[in-house]
Amino acid sequence: MPTVTAPSARTRVRRKPERADYDATAINAIVDAALICSVAFQIDGAVHAIPTLHWRDGEHLYLHGAKASRMLKALTEGEACLTIALADGLVLARSAMHHSLNYRSVVIYGRFALVTDPLEKQRSLQAFIEGLYPGRWETLRPITDKELNATSVLRMPLAEASAKVRDMGTVDDAEDLAWPVWAGVIPLNTATGTPRREDDSVGGTVPATRFLVGKDSVGRAV
Repeated sequence: MPTVTAPSARTRVRRKPERADYDATAINAIVDAALICSVAFQIDGAVHAIPTLHWRDGEHLYLHGAKASRMLKALTEGEACLTIALADGLVLARSAMHHSLNYRSVVIYGRFALVTDPLEKQRSLQAFIEGLYPGRWETLRPITDKELNATSVLRMPLAEASAKVRDMGTVDDAEDLAWPVWAGVIPLNTATGTPRREDDSVGGTVPATRFLVGKDSVGRAV
């Protein structure tokens, strides 16, 4: 059963609250299934929302970027709101009004902190690479101190977050059920394409990747 108590007033789902889930397992599964999040923040009173790569390690969500990034600097100086949305299926009803989308989404509030310890920063970046390409980190040219110093890594706790999920068929009006048009769900999946090898690549084996093309009953990617 979904966890029904929101961790804070601003994470409580008000529209369609029956679709809400505040359980860490469900939230983590959606965070892990997505490659890109959108993070909203303020710089000089102006609101910005930027898409960026993210990863999760334990109870924290991580971002990285250039040390000179204005966004990363702003994220350590004020509150942020981060969102993730995954489209799972097109829902075609018998009327235009009842067309919908099956989806998984997460909203996270909080404040990012800078990871300052070099060993912790490297371990975090390793977790990022390994999360996408299991076993690849050890095959790569070792990261240099210069590269590590030029990169900022931020983390934010996943303590103040909510998930919202639609995973169902059509909801048509009873009087429309006999209308002679196709109704149902067209699934949407993310899948890898054919690898394109660089001409100057001396490696002969395409690395394994962890791309997520489905989900189980509680939203975890499979």
